Amino acid sequence: MLLKGINVILMLVAVFMGLKQGWAMLSGKPEMLNLFGKWDFTKTGVAVLGLVTALSAVLIIFPKTFVWGNFLMAATILLIICFHLLDKDLKGVGVELPFLLLNLIIIYLQHPFKNGL
Repeated sequence: MLLKGINVILMLVAVFMGLKQGWAMLSGKPEMLNLFGKWDFTKTGVAVLGLVTALSAVLIIFPKTFVWGNFLMAATILLIICFHLLDKDLKGVGVELPFLLLNLIIIYLQHPFKNGL
């Protein structure tokens, strides 16, 4: 029961962060445009990545799309990590790595309500 509670909290954190970052990218916040602009992303490209990030956060909520949502979110985080590595920006990698690990841990723990409440 305790593990299920921890998993719910981790899942809510991942969903909240995914929606928050997805919205920041989708709405074209200047800091997001600056970050992705150094990797030659256009405003439209950042918005599309934001839409994918927000969609992946929503997919995590439902048991049938749980793995797909985590996979999409992990893939977007891994993409950002790869760009940071291309710039030799280990601080940026360090910031993104816990979020990638969070998605992997959530996948390992599985959806807390896949067998009902």
